[in-house]
Amino acid sequence: MENVLVAGANGTTGKKIVTLLKESQYFNPIAMVRKEEQVGQFEKDGVETVLGDLENDISHAVKNIDKIVFAAGSGGKKVIEVDQEGAKKLIDASLKKPIKKFVMLSSMGAEHPESADELKDYLKAKHNADEYLKKSDLTYTIVRPGSLTNEKGKGHIILDKSLNKKGSISRDDVAQTLVRVLHDDAAPNETFEILEGDMLIGKALEQV
Repeated sequence: MENVLVAGANGTTGKKIVTLLKESQYFNPIAMVRKEEQVGQFEKDGVETVLGDLENDISHAVKNIDKIVFAAGSGGKKVIEVDQEGAKKLIDASLKKPIKKFVMLSSMGAEHPESADELKDYLKAKHNADEYLKKSDLTYTIVRPGSLTNEKGKGHIILDKSLNKKGSISRDDVAQTLVRVLHDDAAPNETFEILEGDMLIGKALEQV
């Protein structure tokens, strides 16, 4: 089984990713959390944790890690420090280790942040982090969902490099997509957008 570090494990989507990884026969989740008090909830479920703050040195967090899912976010409070520079920091740390794949949870609109009506600073930070990852020597997949909802996942999405429309998708289905692309043969070095749709997630990923 491959050890997968989940940055942002304590977030709403991050927790779903950890749960899916724990249920997987291929991956073992390592939850990266910022505070000591966040450790217990994972440990009671038998999930390993590592303390790591994206605003500080996190080189220790990638020890014995095979793959990474970056699902961290500042909630709009520290977009430069966390969403942009924190991601870059983890990418840099990954380059010093034999990390096999880096999966980035980005956002629809990150391709052209300058044309966004709102969240421009956030989308610019995500854009910069995405570009930094693309230019690194890491094998990556960048997933850009529309607006996230807390509705129950349907297991069906619509996927394309650019969907040219706005929409939403459940966190369940985003988490499912992120875990699926951790596999070596799933969308290596690809960037795509996803919304809720009518194609099974696995089937949609075959198009990439």
